[in-house]
Amino acid sequence: MLRLALPLMLGLAAPAMAADLLVKNVNGYTLDGHGQLQRFDALLVDHGKVEATGKLAALQPKAGGAQVIDGGGRTLLPGLIDAHGHVMELGYYSTQVDLTGTRSLDEALARIKTYADAHPDAPWIIGGGWNQEIWKLGRFPTAKELDAVVSNRPVWLSRVDGHAAWANSAAIRLAGVTAKSADPKGGRIDRDAQGNPAGVFVDGATDLVNAKVPEPTPAQRTAALDAALAEMAKVGLTGVGDPGIDLATYQLYRRYADAHKLTARIYAMIHNTGADFDTISQGGPLIGYGHDFLSVRAVKLYADGALGSRGAALLSPYSDDTHNRGLLFQPQPQLTAMIEKAFGKGYQVCIHAIGDAANREVLDSYAAAYKVHPEAKAFRNRVEHAQIVAVSDIPRFKTLDLIASMQPTHATSDMNMAEARIGHARMAGAYAWRTFLDQGTVIAGGSDFPVESPNPFFGLYSAVTRQDHQGQPPGGWYPQQAMTMTEALRAFTLDAAYAEHAEKTLGTLEPGKWADFILIDRDIIAGPPADIWKTRVLQTWVGGKQVYAAQ
Repeated sequence: MLRLALPLMLGLAAPAMAADLLVKNVNGYTLDGHGQLQRFDALLVDHGKVEATGKLAALQPKAGGAQVIDGGGRTLLPGLIDAHGHVMELGYYSTQVDLTGTRSLDEALARIKTYADAHPDAPWIIGGGWNQEIWKLGRFPTAKELDAVVSNRPVWLSRVDGHAAWANSAAIRLAGVTAKSADPKGGRIDRDAQGNPAGVFVDGATDLVNAKVPEPTPAQRTAALDAALAEMAKVGLTGVGDPGIDLATYQLYRRYADAHKLTARIYAMIHNTGADFDTISQGGPLIGYGHDFLSVRAVKLYADGALGSRGAALLSPYSDDTHNRGLLFQPQPQLTAMIEKAFGKGYQVCIHAIGDAANREVLDSYAAAYKVHPEAKAFRNRVEHAQIVAVSDIPRFKTLDLIASMQPTHATSDMNMAEARIGHARMAGAYAWRTFLDQGTVIAGGSDFPVESPNPFFGLYSAVTRQDHQGQPPGGWYPQQAMTMTEALRAFTLDAAYAEHAEKTLGTLEPGKWADFILIDRDIIAGPPADIWKTRVLQTWVGGKQVYAAQ
C-alpha cells in the first residue's frame, strides 16, 4: 500500500521556496496541448500549478526546499474530468433507496422494504436505479407491486436513466393522477388496461409526482454535496461538468467555493432558461470562480427522453414498439428560442439528445440560432449524449462546430437492448465514437452518473473495449467504433477541459496548468485493456493539495 506523508489540508499558504512539491519515482503520463502522449518520472509543483514534468535529475535542482513525495513507482495521470455527471444526485443516492444492480423485481422490492423498515419516520421513500430490462420483465413495474411492500407512505423511484419513475398508489393519489388525467406535453403516463395510471411516469409526466415531493432541506443538500465530493475524489475525478443545476444548487456551490470546501472543479450548466436562469445570469457567466473551482457559463436544455424507457425521440418507430416514436419535449421553434435566449446572455448551450429525431431537431435549432447569433458558433456548444444519430446528420456536428459529449458506459449498459429498440440499420449511427473522431469532432467523455458509475476507469474501459466487465461480447460490441487508449484518455482529460473552455488551465500536466493529478495502482496505458476497469485510485490531488488517500 502506498502511503504519502502529506497532510490532508486545503488552503495552506505556500512557504517561500522555488517550488512547493516534488513528486518523484512515478510512471507518469500526460498529454501535451496537441493530444500527444508524453512520459515523465517526476513532477514539480509551485503554488498549486505545474512547474515542470520530466526526469528527476533535471527537476531536482529546481525543487529547492520543496516537500518531496516518493510515488513508489506508481502510475501518475492528470486528474480525470467527467464532462457529464449529476453531482447532487450522486450525493442523494448515498442516503436514498439505491436499486442499482438489482437483478430482479423481487430483489428490488426486498431492498425497498428493508429501507422503508429502517426509516419509519421518512414521509416519502425516495430513490432510484431500477432497470426493467435487467429484470427481464418485458414491461414496466406497477404501483400494485410497490404497494405490496410499502402502502402507508408515498414511494417514488427514478429509473436508472432518470427519464422515468415508479410510484406506489399513495404517491399517485397525492399527485391527483387518475384515468381522466391527460398525458402532459413531452411525457407519458403508463396505464393499465382500464386506462388507470399503472405506476410508471415517463419524462414530462414525472413532474406530476415531483411537484408533491418535499424539497431537500439545507442540511440534506449539504450532506449530499459532501458525499458526492468524497466519492468523486475516491475514483480520481478532479473535475465534473454538472448538467442542469437549479438556483439552490448554484448558491450552495458558491458557498462551498467561498469556503474553499470544493475538492473537485465544477463546471455547472443551468437547468433550462426559466426563472432560475434569469436570476443566475443577471451578472453574466461565472468563469473560473474561486481559483477555477467553479464556473457557471453554460445552459442545459433537453430535446427528448431516454432509450431504455422508450422516450428517446426517433425518426421512425421503435423496432420493438411500432406505435411509438418516443417524446420530443418541445417543437423546434421553441427549442431555438431557448438557445437564442442563452446565447444572448453569452452562455454556452448543452442539449440532451438521445434519439435520431431529437438530434436532428437539435442540429436544426443550432443552425437557426446561429443565424441570429453568429458569434455563438464559437461558444463550443454541445450535444449531450448524441447517442443515436442518423448517419447523414453526423457531419453536421463538424459543420456546426458542436462538441459531442458522450458517455462510453452507456454503450456497454445499453447493448442488452439497444438493437432491439432501434433495429440493426440504425446502429450505424449509434454510439458512433469512431465516426465522430474520424471527422474531427471533439468528444468530451463522461458517465452521466449516477445513471452510470462515477468511476471514470469504467468509462475508459468501455471506450477501448466496448465490452462488459466479464469481457462480453468477445471482440467488443460494434468494435469498429472503439477508441484507442490515448483517445479515451484525451476524452476524459484534455477534451473534457476543452468542452469547458478550460484547456489552458486543466486537462494535462503542462507547465502553468493546475496540478490536478492522481496516482493509481496499475499502468492503464501499457497494461492489458481488459484490466482498465479494475484500476484503484491511491491518491487524488487538486491544485497541488491532496484530497484523497486510499486506506
